[in-house]
Amino acid sequence: MAEVIKMPRLSDTMEEGVVAKWLKHKGDKVEEGDILAEIETDKATMEFESFYEGTLLHIGIEEGETAPVDTLLAIIGEEGEDISDLLDGGAAEEKPVAESKEEPKQEEPAKEEPSSEEAEIPEGVEVVKMPRLSDTMEEGTVASWLKQVGDKVEEGDILAEIETDKATMEFESFYEGTLLHVGIQEGETAPVDSVLAIIGPEGTDVSALAKGGAAPAPAKKAEKKEEEPQAAEQGSSEATKPSKEGGRVFASPLAKKMAEDLGIDLNDVKGSGENNRIVKKDIEAYKPSEKPAATKQEAVTEAKEAPAAQAYVPAGEESFEETKNSQMRKTIARRLAESKYSAPHYYLTIEVDMANAMANRKQINELPDVKVSFNDIVIKATAMALRKHPQVNSQWTGDTTKIAKHIHMGVAVAVEEGLVVPVLRFADQMSMTQIGANVKDLAGKARNKKLQPQEMEGSTFTVSNLGMYGITEFTSIINQPNSAILSVGAIVEKPVVRNGQIVVGNTMKLTLACDHRTVDGATGAAFLETLKKYLENPVTMLA
Repeated sequence: MAEVIKMPRLSDTMEEGVVAKWLKHKGDKVEEGDILAEIETDKATMEFESFYEGTLLHIGIEEGETAPVDTLLAIIGEEGEDISDLLDGGAAEEKPVAESKEEPKQEEPAKEEPSSEEAEIPEGVEVVKMPRLSDTMEEGTVASWLKQVGDKVEEGDILAEIETDKATMEFESFYEGTLLHVGIQEGETAPVDSVLAIIGPEGTDVSALAKGGAAPAPAKKAEKKEEEPQAAEQGSSEATKPSKEGGRVFASPLAKKMAEDLGIDLNDVKGSGENNRIVKKDIEAYKPSEKPAATKQEAVTEAKEAPAAQAYVPAGEESFEETKNSQMRKTIARRLAESKYSAPHYYLTIEVDMANAMANRKQINELPDVKVSFNDIVIKATAMALRKHPQVNSQWTGDTTKIAKHIHMGVAVAVEEGLVVPVLRFADQMSMTQIGANVKDLAGKARNKKLQPQEMEGSTFTVSNLGMYGITEFTSIINQPNSAILSVGAIVEKPVVRNGQIVVGNTMKLTLACDHRTVDGATGAAFLETLKKYLENPVTMLA
């Protein structure tokens, strides 16, 4: 008997999903546990496996299409099985059927949305929509096109880099053919589900489809593209080789970030990806000695062309460099503004003597295979202090105050596009070494854009540490719905009074930002007092 598979709810806030890619096709045999498709949720792209075995008889949602949760995704059954009753029930298309039940044949043409799309799309042509790549994404910006109108596209090729409100992500093609139309130009922003591109057989007229999205790409771009294949046919390596004379260097966002961190000029790196695209492994394998030596003539030419020094800018001249805000940056601005202006912030600062913590850390790190940082010690002490002061581990909901009985510690991590907050769950139950290992793992995932949505959800308190940058004291904006956030400064060597004598000491400042609706001043002060005792006497955390 045929089994109906619905669009699953793969996250707590998911209302609809996008089929990013089908890994099984109509007519394929399916075993229990096989991956059917990759589905984009409001959190991430996830693999969806089959719980049934049989033949894939029907696909209800095509690649790139968006559909609500519980819409018919697929039907699996015995080969040749009649599933017309299931399709007639409306599950496959999930369209309104109140009218079609009375006069199905007469009302069929009235369903303009499905019938017009199917009728107007020529055979072999695929319309690629702006994907929803994050949980809060409502629009996306095309940062760069890696394919141009007229280019051949293979399944898996990177079409474009798209800025969401979370990060800049590579968007790959799930189809093969020729890029016939670009609906959103570089630098332009468009809502989710806008026509991003059209792919199909070379020479296909898609002008009617293009009218549904943005205007077709300018003819000049197509003409310019016609000249490029000629250079490639002549076997010239300069056609795709990165150029310092204004030529574009194609590299993945991660490769760009790694190159920037390592001080590597991307023009000197040979890309191994498609169209000489530079990827992560190229940066890892790069050696400065691989930079091709310039010929004597090239060196003389560059010396003549290079300016002796940077041009002098006269005093009083005003100039600006305008950079378009990314979707992630816009979201950070909006959420921080909401937090700052909706929650009445106040700040409490305390100075901690870190002499004992430094001595204990040194002893701990002398053990084999153990590495504990000061940040790990602070997180452990904070979690234990929250256990004694649960009011600080709370949320304001308007009518009630929710006091969390569990301690999920958010740890702020800076990434290229902004700030993310992975979460250590039940941090009070972890040892310092366990905290260290988990923080290192989560931070690495954050910087490599590998964090899963569930790893950034559910924090009850947040710690932000800028001590490694030499910042001695700062204040943070509360990460709602938390009621407080702890700002951790650097350990500073300074004169201190100890036993009536002025000696050299090491101190660290901690600043607690509190939401006055849930955390009173005395409550916040008592929490910091307990935290100070734990840090100044780390042995008490073992009791």
